Amino acid sequence: MKTCWIVTKDHQNELEFREMRVPQPKAGEIVIRVHASALNRGEIFVGGVVHGGPEKLGGNEASGVVYAVGDGVTGIKVGDAVFGRVRGGFAEYALMDAHQIMRKPERLSWEQAAAVPVSYITAWEMIYQYGKLKAGESLLVMGASSGAGVASIQLAKVIGARTIGTSGSQQKLDRLKAIGLDVGIATRKPDFAEAVKQATDGRGVDLIINGVGGSVFAECLRTLAFRGRLATVGYVDNVFKAEIDLSAVHAGRLEIFGVSNARLPASGKAEATAGFIRDVLPALNDGRIVPVVDRVYGFDELPAAKECMESSAMVGKIVVRIG
Repeated sequence: MKTCWIVTKDHQNELEFREMRVPQPKAGEIVIRVHASALNRGEIFVGGVVHGGPEKLGGNEASGVVYAVGDGVTGIKVGDAVFGRVRGGFAEYALMDAHQIMRKPERLSWEQAAAVPVSYITAWEMIYQYGKLKAGESLLVMGASSGAGVASIQLAKVIGARTIGTSGSQQKLDRLKAIGLDVGIATRKPDFAEAVKQATDGRGVDLIINGVGGSVFAECLRTLAFRGRLATVGYVDNVFKAEIDLSAVHAGRLEIFGVSNARLPASGKAEATAGFIRDVLPALNDGRIVPVVDRVYGFDELPAAKECMESSAMVGKIVVRIG
């Protein structure tokens, strides 16, 4: 089968196509014939630290048809349409752990389904599991046009929260308003606290999702309401350190947490997927949430898809059609 590997060389990631045998499922696994996969910035750009080595078969999410079922897997059969987090989605066939299997909603295309698992489960972790966002509260998304940013806006609207987002592009903010963004702030600098306070009648926001990085961390703290929560999920700015105003954390009873799969055990991933199925999948099934796919590339066009992600030109997800 045809596959595409992410290879780290001189601290840069390159894509390399290779031929491999079709994988065989072990106990607790299935193999799917991949129809579509999607790109994720963390996997493409972070490199060997997250990969666990100098190379990795790419693709953390996919949609497709069940091709083979391993021992102990129940409730699913060959031919079923599924989607979820996988190991090696940049391939014609991919392995999926049983606890990651989700049935593809009929109303979603293969490309839309492939755009869901990583970004939307991550958004569930930030908004439901740790952020505990409630109806009537407010959410600020830094770098709101990213896959996780778009998913977070959509989940917050399902909950009934008010949404605020930042982007360096007014055009992106205008597109985001069509999917539920209430207030857009056009900036790439740590200068948004005053605008956020104005948008919240001086109160500040209840939950912030920071996918930008350390350059905006201190400003995020200044933007939080009493008992506010701050999630760290990415470093587009490549700034990995920031000062913390401990007095603000102390007096404001603030909570700071990170969301990453780099060290999360299988049990944690299973818990997140189960929570997503319970809280979010119904909204995908009935159309309250429609995944945002910015553009679709062919399998051979993966390098061009990577270039598109490098340019940060997208709103939502970049998807690759495999089968």
